[in-house]
Amino acid sequence: MDGNGRWAQRQGKPRSKGHQAGSDALRRAVEAIMEHGIPYLTVYAFSSENWNRPTVEVKQLLDLFMKALTRDIRELDEHGVRVCFIGDRDAFNRPLRDGMRRAERRTAGNSKLRLNVAVNYGGRADVTRAARQLAERVQRGELETAQIDQQVFSQELFMSDIPEPDLLIRTGGEQRLSNFLLWQLAYTELYFSDVLWPDFSAEHVNAALSDFANRERRFGGLGQVQNA
Repeated sequence: MDGNGRWAQRQGKPRSKGHQAGSDALRRAVEAIMEHGIPYLTVYAFSSENWNRPTVEVKQLLDLFMKALTRDIRELDEHGVRVCFIGDRDAFNRPLRDGMRRAERRTAGNSKLRLNVAVNYGGRADVTRAARQLAERVQRGELETAQIDQQVFSQELFMSDIPEPDLLIRTGGEQRLSNFLLWQLAYTELYFSDVLWPDFSAEHVNAALSDFANRERRFGGLGQVQNA
């Protein structure tokens, strides 16, 4: 969800206003995704690299995140959305960690949409964490090294209980993954939009899904024409 800061700059507003507008855009995107009956949505809310931003901006982001936990969770719960958080929560203060746990408990029984919110998340850290956990299992005698294959490895990653993403949408004009779901995106279709995130609407979601529907996914194999 890229472009909050640039959107605010173009509007002559502080960056915090861009993040607030980005929060509104997320609500629109969730509604659009649910209208299409898509069961999973994962959003990159706060990366492990975002701590490198100015302290004031980081505080504003976390304050906005805390407000969203208290303001939006009830509405998400009422609409059948299950909220899950992925990433290293230890760096956050206790009220924020407690808020995330409450949100997960409150929405645990919902099934219309699973909304995964990546916070203090990094794709490399996800892979490193999985490798460390497998090494500890081997050390405890629970697992033989010869048993470790891609399936076993992937079970140690965040979101191991859901399918790998079909489509990645990145807004803001940049064309890179920025350390997001590096393992999980191996065969994901990529869609890059020049629209800044606060301006992203249901129409833009529909455009991305329409583009995706016209692609041929081969997963390393031959296409339909070659197989005919």
